[in-house]
Amino acid sequence: MQESMEVAISKKQLQKKQGKNKFRLYMKRNWQLYALMILPMAFIIIFKFGSYFGLSIAFKDYKVAKGFADSKWVGMDIFEKIFAKRNFGKAVWNTLYLNILDLIFSFPMPILLALLLNEIRTKWFKKVSQTLLYLPHFLSWIIIGSLAYQMFSLSNGVVNTIIANMGKSPIPFLQENTWWLISYVAIGVWQSMGWGTIIYLAAITNVNTELYEAARVDGAGRLKQCFHVTLPCIRGTIVTLLIMNLGKIMQGSFERIYALSNSKATEYATTIPVLVYRWGIESGKFSEATALGLFQSVIGLLLVLLADKIAKKLGEDGLI
Repeated sequence: MQESMEVAISKKQLQKKQGKNKFRLYMKRNWQLYALMILPMAFIIIFKFGSYFGLSIAFKDYKVAKGFADSKWVGMDIFEKIFAKRNFGKAVWNTLYLNILDLIFSFPMPILLALLLNEIRTKWFKKVSQTLLYLPHFLSWIIIGSLAYQMFSLSNGVVNTIIANMGKSPIPFLQENTWWLISYVAIGVWQSMGWGTIIYLAAITNVNTELYEAARVDGAGRLKQCFHVTLPCIRGTIVTLLIMNLGKIMQGSFERIYALSNSKATEYATTIPVLVYRWGIESGKFSEATALGLFQSVIGLLLVLLADKIAKKLGEDGLI
């Protein structure tokens, strides 16, 4: 019995030693990769995880002069205060409304474009189209906003100048609330569709070509191949991106609204990110801004978890 125990202990020690040797060899072979990860990991730890300590501001009457430690702890009073504010309900509604419109119009567009580009057989035209569609993704919203006002200005915009030359009345694309909303959504679709298209095209390249051959043998045309072969095969990518988009439904884009907003069209310009900026940066109400941002993040997390749960319940047969 004692001999068997000694043998077992020696085997464990040998395995442990072999494991350590393997780890040393692995680290010796790949140390450059880990060295490259030091700066990104330090950035994430300091600016992502380290910033969680600042969430305590949402539960304190934070004063810059007093700092974190000496600011008075008030519990949920800050949340009660922001929920009672007149702009809070409007900001929540506008954030949801704008993001739901984005989801309805912006989410399907990259899928349709990817399906269309996948059917193009001329390689140079396909590459040029992909490049042109992808370029807006690299433009900042300040540049896009500047271009939008150059294009859609009521007095001297390019589009309204053409409309006026045709004898028609100019359209207030960015100066009237309803037209501002339409322009906001349309510009968002144009800016984001290229990024999504590249992702879906990458997913389509992994589809087994034998499935298309089998579909053609069964008499399926290109349209039926898209619905019965391509879409089911990229279902996982669609669901993943849908869940990610649902998580952003309470976030909105501060840069986009700030770049396109003006004093004439203000009905939909008050959103949660805009209020966080106004309260925190412009007014110095850091506790209220932090509480509002925390509320926004928690709701976003709950939406992601809910979407993920629904996707899992639907399963393979319930999607698309």
